[in-house]
Amino acid sequence: MLFRRRPVWESDLHVVMNHIRFFFVLAFAGYHLQAAEVRIAVAANFADAIVPLAAAFEKQTGHRVVPAFGATGKFYVQIKQGAPFEIFLAADAKHPQLLESENLALPGTRFTYATGKIALWSPKPGYVDAAVKVLEAGGFKFIAIANPEVAPYGRAAQEYLLARKLWDNLAGRVVMGQDIGQAYQFVSTGNAELGFVALSQLQSPDKKAPGSFYIVPQKYYQPLVQQAIQIKAGAAAAQFLDFLKSAAAKQVIRTYGYEVR
Repeated sequence: MLFRRRPVWESDLHVVMNHIRFFFVLAFAGYHLQAAEVRIAVAANFADAIVPLAAAFEKQTGHRVVPAFGATGKFYVQIKQGAPFEIFLAADAKHPQLLESENLALPGTRFTYATGKIALWSPKPGYVDAAVKVLEAGGFKFIAIANPEVAPYGRAAQEYLLARKLWDNLAGRVVMGQDIGQAYQFVSTGNAELGFVALSQLQSPDKKAPGSFYIVPQKYYQPLVQQAIQIKAGAAAAQFLDFLKSAAAKQVIRTYGYEVR
């Protein structure tokens, strides 16, 4: 039997290809070794918007976003007690500022990522009118708001009702959600005929809320300036905050009814 010797160039090519395969295996493994989880405390009003943002960030970096949703005031308390969040996306500027002043967050990482709006909403078409006469008429049993003590959007709703001199008359009909997400649920499930919610909950690009709503003019309440801050050091968390400042992220945030600079 004749033995065919492999040419030198063919042998060298085989070695080179093995090196290339080995390099890509290492690179792929290194990519996953560097991938991390970013735990984020997210104000309830931003629950819909964080979904496409997290997906885009994960696709871009390989890092996984793990959000938790709730009231800003409650998250502040949890973070003070050592909750394992790396980032706080608050519904106001007050609580991130407090964490920074109390040395419970990384200095220099705080910035405004959105400015929100509130709206009076009912699932019933034509129920909420442009002149908001529905509030004065009082032909409803319950009106939902988020708890003003812990939820900035609830506080904004209360400020509006106080400014319109309606709070005292309606206080007995107010049902309070622990956050703006629960206030929305009260209305959407019919437990309250109408309620104050975040405009972003009604203007989600992938789901338009049914019924009628009135966007409350911002002159009636303190601006809902929403700030982000990094709580714990971490490269992946820092990357997410950088991503949140990008033009692509800002465009996504705008589609949910927020103002972004």
